[in-house]
This record gives sequence, C-alpha cells and structure tokens, in this order.
Amino acid sequence: MAKQPINRNTVFSLIVLAVALVLSSTLVRCTRVDTSEFGIKFSKLSLSEQGTLKAVRCNGYVFYCPITTDVFTYPVYVQRVDYVPFSVTTKDAATFTMDPLIAYSLNPNKAIDVFSKYRRPLSDIQEGYMRTVIYDAYRISANRYTSDELMANRAKFEEEVRTMLTQSLESEGFIVSEFTSQITPPPSLAAAIDAKNTAIQESLKAENLVRQAEAQAKIEVAKAEGEAQALRIKADGEAYYNRTVAASLNALLVQQYAIEKWDGKLPTYNGGNNVPLINLKP
Repeated sequence: MAKQPINRNTVFSLIVLAVALVLSSTLVRCTRVDTSEFGIKFSKLSLSEQGTLKAVRCNGYVFYCPITTDVFTYPVYVQRVDYVPFSVTTKDAATFTMDPLIAYSLNPNKAIDVFSKYRRPLSDIQEGYMRTVIYDAYRISANRYTSDELMANRAKFEEEVRTMLTQSLESEGFIVSEFTSQITPPPSLAAAIDAKNTAIQESLKAENLVRQAEAQAKIEVAKAEGEAQALRIKADGEAYYNRTVAASLNALLVQQYAIEKWDGKLPTYNGGNNVPLINLKP
C-alpha cells in the first residue's frame, strides 16, 4: 500500500503551535504574592534616570515576562534574629562579649528602596548589613567606657547602643521593635566582681551580727535597769512604810501593846522575895 504524502500545511501548523507553546511558557509566567509578603515587580534591563531600579509593588496573582521582568517578595511580619556572640573592647582595653537579639520588620514604604539597594533576601541582609550596624553600635559605645564604668552603667550603655542602632536601621527601612543583649565581662573582671560582692556580703553579715549583739546588749541592760528600778521602788516603799509606822508609834501605844500581850502572870524573880513592880498606870 502506498504511503500518503504529508501535507505541508499541516506540518507548518504543528510547528507554529509548538513554537507558540514554547514561547508562551517562556515569555509569560504567573506567580502569587501572599498577603504576608510584599511583592516587588521590577524590570531587569532598565534603570531610572537616578540609577535606581524601576519597580512597582504587586500582590495577588502577577503575570510577567521572565526575560525582561521578575518578581521578588519580602516578608512583612516581624523577624527575630539571635546573633552569634561577638567581642568588643572598652577604653581600657578590656574585652567584653556581646550576645544580641533583635526583632524587626520591614517598613513597607521603603521596601522597594531596600530591594533596589541590596537585591538580596532579608536573611542575607541580616547577616551582612544589619550585623555590621549592630557590631559598630557596640564597638563605638564600648570605646567610651572603661570596664568598671561599663559594668556600673550597663543600662545606659545598652540604651546608647539601641538608640544608635535604631537610627541607622530605620533610615534604611527596618523598624526595630525589640533589642536585648547579654553582656559578659572578661573572666578576670568577673572574678574581681565576684570577690568584691563576696566581701560586701561578708561585711554586711558582720555588720548585722554587730547590730544584733548591740540590740541584745541593750535588751539586757534595759532588763537589768528595769529589775534595779523595781528593787529601788520596793525598797523605797518598805522604807516609807517603816518610817510611817515608826512615826506613828509613841509610849502610850507601846504600853498598850505590852498590856495586850501580857498573859496576867507576874514575872518571877530568883534573887529574893521582892517582886519587881510594873507600873500599869499611864
């Protein structure tokens, strides 16, 4: 059976369809920008007159040509970064270790500027630009203090670092919502601080013992003075009683008291027949 000749028009149509499918998949793409993201649609080939990238904000489903255009997204929710600790030096050459933690978010009004300048994801900006800014804030602030001054003014030091950090980052489009750090002094200084604190605690303990002893002594003195005062009052009362009784006694009372006590018997006298007479007359 003879083969049928291939229709040239059919072949051409198939070729055109294949090319169209290839071009459609190459020239037009679609992506979706989520509500938790800030979408940036930008031109790959053109720059503005000021040298910045031409870009516009986009959201939802976005169609673009990947040859000349692309879409980049930034998260709009808060980012929390716990940096690896690093060291800075004080004015007297003591080395302190700083362990910073920062929470920040991208300013939507400056998202396009951030992308135009860095063209990098936030994770790269965190470990590059932002880490450098944090380190410089610590370094510059620490160089204003001696080691003792820094330990005595840690709150002031951290406030200075945060102020400097906030000014630098917000001018670039990053809003700082939280910044904390753990400051670790050099081992020799930490040991000296511990020894000083121990000495202070021992001194306070000794002062407390002295105060307790003084208080106890005062209690004992007050108790003894109270007992002595009680004895004096008692003695004074007895003396007053005796004086009062003595003053009230007279010869008549003494004689009456003797009569009341006499049993009616005359006293005997062994020296003879004479009996001593007792004058009972008043």
